[in-house]
Amino acid sequence: MDVSKQLLLKRIVNVKAIVTPLWKDEVQQQLQTQINQIDQQLQQLDVEGQRAISAVQKQSLQPPGPQTMQQIDNIQLQLNQKKSELLDQKNQSLQNLQQVQFLDLDQEVSQFQMEGFFRAEPGDNLISKMQVEIVLRDGVVEEIRGDI
Repeated sequence: MDVSKQLLLKRIVNVKAIVTPLWKDEVQQQLQTQINQIDQQLQQLDVEGQRAISAVQKQSLQPPGPQTMQQIDNIQLQLNQKKSELLDQKNQSLQNLQQVQFLDLDQEVSQFQMEGFFRAEPGDNLISKMQVEIVLRDGVVEEIRGDI
């Protein structure tokens, strides 16, 4: 092997998990935690929004003029946009939670991707070296698939 003809390259490695009761419990807990955090953010957003509107109203003339009403409308618009984003995130988490509940045990699911390095040299099949997967069972590597 001629070491001068080697390259160190980076590839994306797909990490899959085998569905087990422990994996399901952990994922469901993570998703429920995300949902609870989003609910807290929504509540905090309401409180902050009301404070901002109250502050604008206190600083303005009575009855409020068009400029004050525009400021209040802008605050309300920003609040609604942020609420909409958070509600979309919450809905996605709820859908994911429901999907996890229906997964069959021992089924493989994509978990995440990570980067890994590999050596390439003349004669290597680059395509097969790029296609590597790691399969986990409850966080433990069970199998490495592909040309390492």
